[in-house]
Amino acid sequence: MTEWKLPGLAIAIVRDTQVIWSKGYGYRNLEQQLPVTPRTLFAIGSVTKSFTASVLGMLADSGRLDWDKPVREYLPDFRLHEQVATEHMTARDLVTHRSGLPRHDALWYATGYSRQQLYDRMRYLEPNKEFRSTWQYQNLMFMTAGYLAGQLAGTSWEEVVRRRLFTPLGMTRSNFSVTESQKTDDYALPYALARDSVKRIPFRNIDAIGPAGSINSSVEEMIRYVQFHASRGSYAGRQLLSHNFAQQIQTPQMVMPGTPQFDEMGFSTYGMGLVLSSYRGEILAQHGGGIDGFISLLSFLPRKKIGVIVLTNLSGVNPVPQIVTYQVLDRLLRLAPVDWNGRIREQQKKAKASADSARAKRYANRKEGTQPSHPLADYAGRYTHPAYGDARAALDGDHLTLSFSGLTAPLAHFHYDVFELPDDPLNPLQGQKVSFATDANGLVSELRIPLEPSVSDIRFSRAADPTMTTRAFLEPLAGDYEISGTVATVALQGDSSLTLTVPGQPTYTLVPLQGTSFSIKGMSGYTVEFKRSPAGAVTEVVFYQPNGTFAAKRR
Repeated sequence: MTEWKLPGLAIAIVRDTQVIWSKGYGYRNLEQQLPVTPRTLFAIGSVTKSFTASVLGMLADSGRLDWDKPVREYLPDFRLHEQVATEHMTARDLVTHRSGLPRHDALWYATGYSRQQLYDRMRYLEPNKEFRSTWQYQNLMFMTAGYLAGQLAGTSWEEVVRRRLFTPLGMTRSNFSVTESQKTDDYALPYALARDSVKRIPFRNIDAIGPAGSINSSVEEMIRYVQFHASRGSYAGRQLLSHNFAQQIQTPQMVMPGTPQFDEMGFSTYGMGLVLSSYRGEILAQHGGGIDGFISLLSFLPRKKIGVIVLTNLSGVNPVPQIVTYQVLDRLLRLAPVDWNGRIREQQKKAKASADSARAKRYANRKEGTQPSHPLADYAGRYTHPAYGDARAALDGDHLTLSFSGLTAPLAHFHYDVFELPDDPLNPLQGQKVSFATDANGLVSELRIPLEPSVSDIRFSRAADPTMTTRAFLEPLAGDYEISGTVATVALQGDSSLTLTVPGQPTYTLVPLQGTSFSIKGMSGYTVEFKRSPAGAVTEVVFYQPNGTFAAKRR
């Protein structure tokens, strides 16, 4: 623990039906030197996923769910970007990471969207693979699986898990929100390793994405859940999940990419909320979890009925759960010990050297001597995306700042119209390049951020200033404008929009852009700009069209 600068750790071990070890080490609160105990609550992160798959299996046991029927038969409003995935996605697909979507984690991480809002916004997320073709980790699909479980049970995912798992397993202190953990008398604080220093960080509330990773528990209670899986769905003489569905959850559904890290391990496949592999000749089922300040690992050998749960309160570089688990398995299997700490230390050294080398070359493609194409004030504004929501650029003295997903950071000019976010290990957007695009009329129209590296940059369209839809702003623009004997009429429609009427043509709606510029709805490449005199009076409207620019004087 000292070598890896780990504040605290809890571990529990089960063999057959007996808990043979349950203990805490280190501190749940470094500042106050409060010790970790077997009762200490930690965020378990993505270990939550197997809870979600398990309750779906229980709903299948009761006849409420068919794993292989389309989700739309249960959730008619379910919709993704691709029609094939929308129509054919099943519950089995949801929990096996084969939707065709990459992670798109920036949609839920710190955005403040509700579960319903996330569910509704998934339709705007670009896939990068064919449906069912490739294993790709995807939290939003597990969130949808939990949402489905709640809908089928006529309640919430949280209540389904509480009734069907927490209560029969005696997990009375386990909960679904870090907010709840903080109301108890024994919970771990979150820490992160940043530039080789351990820092206390805020709790991250991920309730909205809950079915993918929001459960908090202790090793005292989690070991009962490990027993439940190691015993193929039974606990204390009760078969909570049928042997059939317990077996399905532990059966490979998708091959995971990559080769084994070490000779002792086999190739990895994914079941339903569990990674299935082998360890030194034994079938191994496990799943890790990582969320701000916490890393966990659940592991069990089904044939040996051996299980291990390790919970820690440090994010960043923290391989301790993996090291400890393999050391425990070696001893319980009575195999020659492997120096897992030494091996993984060397692995981490190589990874750090590679990352440092890449960081040192980050400016290799920078074009020196370039300038932004606009004054910085022109980039300031609100930009929006139908899934990711708003990103805001603001002028702060002599530089821009970017606010997105509850985070605000300065933007440094990189080259041309590209800016860079600073290096900050605690900011998930650290080092990202943010680019701006200018439209044919010379207006800054778009902001692009590579939020999901496996698809094109996410494009946020410039949104009009809210004042451009107020009567006070629009009314002075209304009136008649004349050009070569033809009168164009701009009229106020209600209190929030303008229309344009030209003799012999239909009436068009004007869509606010920036300043006093509007696009003409339904007419690509056509915009108008209202001009003012030095005194502020509106004197003309200029039409920008593919065939030329025309100015009409106010009558």
